[in-house]
Amino acid sequence: MSNQEDIVIVSAVRTPFSRFESAMADIPSIDLGVIVMKEALRRVGIKPDEVDDLYYGSCIPAEYALETDVPGRQATLLAGFPAENNSVSLDRACCSSLTALRLGVMSIRAGEARTAMAVGSENMPRTPHLAPGLRSGKRLGHIKLIDCLFELGYKSKGFNSVALDAGEVAVEHGVTREMQDAWAQGSQEKYALAFAAGKIKVGEEIIPVVIPQKKGDPIVIDKDESPRKTTLEALAKLKPIYGSPTVTAGNAPPLSAGASAIIMMTASRAKELGLKPLATIVATVSSATDPRGIATIPAQTIEKALKRAGMTIGQMDLIEINEAFAAMPLVSTKLLAGGDEKVWKQLLDKTNVNGGAIAMGHPVGASAARITMTMAYELARRGGGYGVAAICGGLAQGEAIIIRV
Repeated sequence: MSNQEDIVIVSAVRTPFSRFESAMADIPSIDLGVIVMKEALRRVGIKPDEVDDLYYGSCIPAEYALETDVPGRQATLLAGFPAENNSVSLDRACCSSLTALRLGVMSIRAGEARTAMAVGSENMPRTPHLAPGLRSGKRLGHIKLIDCLFELGYKSKGFNSVALDAGEVAVEHGVTREMQDAWAQGSQEKYALAFAAGKIKVGEEIIPVVIPQKKGDPIVIDKDESPRKTTLEALAKLKPIYGSPTVTAGNAPPLSAGASAIIMMTASRAKELGLKPLATIVATVSSATDPRGIATIPAQTIEKALKRAGMTIGQMDLIEINEAFAAMPLVSTKLLAGGDEKVWKQLLDKTNVNGGAIAMGHPVGASAARITMTMAYELARRGGGYGVAAICGGLAQGEAIIIRV
């Protein structure tokens, strides 16, 4: 496409990502979605009725089931969008908010929309336990509760936990437990440095979450809650989870609440509205592979995106690979390096340069949009360049995006 028909990101914002025990734990994910939708619009002076299509990702249905269903439709109405607004609620696991962005791009390219919004929202701590069978009655005996966050429920249908698959595949690719612990510690350290430098702040990536109280001042959450100091010695003492040979609570992200939103349009539309693009979207792709390959799918999806864009991994100035576990960026960058140790080190040096989900948190439906905006803002700080972001989703799905700033 010509420059004026390039699709650009004009607004990108997220809430802070919470700890599991947090004041945010009682806020419905729909309400978190409303916060970022309103703020994304406010920052660029766009009215709700100017958004033609909205795609809304959320992938813990047991949580938003407390408000029944169609979370995207509910969120748009609560955010002041007109009743005639088109919205789609979707679930592609952790890929969801980047799938939402890709669908927005497709809608604009198809001429169905001039402006589209991608949203991802999740509140994992709010997820209720399930009590199947109660509707038909229980005359005698104990009631069984199911925690659908435990192993994410995959084993109930015969699949492995993602921690087991990721850990085993990591070992098969020569990525040890010690390497994963070191990456996890590095994620915490890089985030601490980025935060201290003012890179992850209100007014850029973040909008505060304000929680009114019956008495006293409201609670204001204006930064990610999960970052912590740790040591390799402390990480080494943690036991693996869910039968994984390498994945522990220390080299995996916390279960979080949070929401993200991105607005996109053609470059000509942005010029018409007097908006300065944050980034130009070069390519968006999806992929999937055998469920066991969840640690490798970011690499495969990045390769697909690079092929579509006619580019190479060496041309990328920054890489974001979501830290569903430390195994993901380590295994995938090793694959992208073709096993060349020197190239692998070079790729690792520009991957998740401000830390990742291990430090920030991982509200699954919101994380794909988060890695996209984190990369866009960092490229802008560096004066521009190219970046590729990729994320794995449950049972080895993938999404990737290449942007230019």
